[in-house]
Amino acid sequence: MYRKISKYIEEYLTGNEEKILCIDGARQVGKSYIIRELAKKHFENYIELNMANDKVGNQLFADVNTIEKFYLEVSVVAGDKLKERDNTIIFIDEIQEYPQLLTLLKPLREDNKYKYICSGSELGIALSNTTLTPMGSIIEKKMYPMDFEEFLIANSVGKLVIEHMRKCFINGESLDEALHKKILYLFKTYLYVGGMPDAVKSYIESKNVIKIREIQKDIINFYANDASKYDKEHKLIIKRIYDMIPSNIENKVKRIQYKNIENIDDARFTKYTNEFEYLIYSGIALDTKAVSEPKYPLVQSSSKNLIKLYMNDVGLLTNILYKNNINALLDDTTGINLGAVYETVVAEELKCHGHNLYYYDRKKVGEVDYLVDDYESLNVLPIEIKSGKDYKNFRALPKLLLDQNYKMSKGYVFSNEREVTKKGKINYYPIYFIMFV
Repeated sequence: MYRKISKYIEEYLTGNEEKILCIDGARQVGKSYIIRELAKKHFENYIELNMANDKVGNQLFADVNTIEKFYLEVSVVAGDKLKERDNTIIFIDEIQEYPQLLTLLKPLREDNKYKYICSGSELGIALSNTTLTPMGSIIEKKMYPMDFEEFLIANSVGKLVIEHMRKCFINGESLDEALHKKILYLFKTYLYVGGMPDAVKSYIESKNVIKIREIQKDIINFYANDASKYDKEHKLIIKRIYDMIPSNIENKVKRIQYKNIENIDDARFTKYTNEFEYLIYSGIALDTKAVSEPKYPLVQSSSKNLIKLYMNDVGLLTNILYKNNINALLDDTTGINLGAVYETVVAEELKCHGHNLYYYDRKKVGEVDYLVDDYESLNVLPIEIKSGKDYKNFRALPKLLLDQNYKMSKGYVFSNEREVTKKGKINYYPIYFIMFV
């Protein structure tokens, strides 16, 4: 299945970059698969070292802390494949299992004997906790589940169709009724399939909801098991916060209420810093920070204490909320409020496209679902997400757009409506056009 990141990885593998590429992302997003396929394609001698397997097996690399020891242990595994740098690549998978190997990346790069690439499902956490981080020697690249465009391509929607849609978005034009219905149906399908490659593959091959849900349930269990291995002292709190995500984002007040985590009235963010760092750095939750002033750059007025958490994959969320009842997602007449589901899929989409996520909420003004930095105009782009018929029912967005202190040139509202329209500074788009923001 097509993945956008493959072009980036392929350019690294075929280029002259001496830094070591480290692909960071949650479990089951497809890191190992895409690296393995591309590395085998471009290198005659491919060596794969899985440190998670080594840790529960022979532990050959447990005490490796010099490049000499590293080469020695690699030769035990694949000595016949250690040739020249131009035709030999070493893929170190789940490198975070042995944190000292992260420190070793710098001398390995300086020695420049072979080409390297690494990945890890908790690499972000390990790098943040490593005292001797190999900065200047590595390139860290985030990988996420398949976004909606990748899902469309996996479902045989041609690139010509996607380019036509992109032009319509740019020019403010609507899709014709037939194409709109097809893409909206696939978008709603994406809400229950999600972007985990195994779930997408299962949908394409079998269209069996039960099988898809079983795959997603296994992934949710993987996340819980990983958390318990990472921090035995705080594993129950991590699981509690993760389990709270679906109910939190269905509440009227969606931000995390720290007092509800352990039923401690005066609990503050600082009490749970490690737990939130784990959930965010591991990639299994997406954080959205509050801003006090919606001005570019948003990070200057963001608050780390007032955050919303979203699940990293909308399919995992809808598995928890609706199990096998996909009609709740496909049928507009069920009367179910899908606001939390639509907000989650948009959070996932924006994050896949490299955006940091922010929101605005003031009692006198109201709430805007998302704010992102617009680097072309050096301004802020406010985004509202609507899942129902009341897609013109909001109060904060017009106020922000009219406020001369913020000088916002436009705002977006995404809903199920087909027609692209504009009223003042507010641009109304069908929900699937979020793939082009």
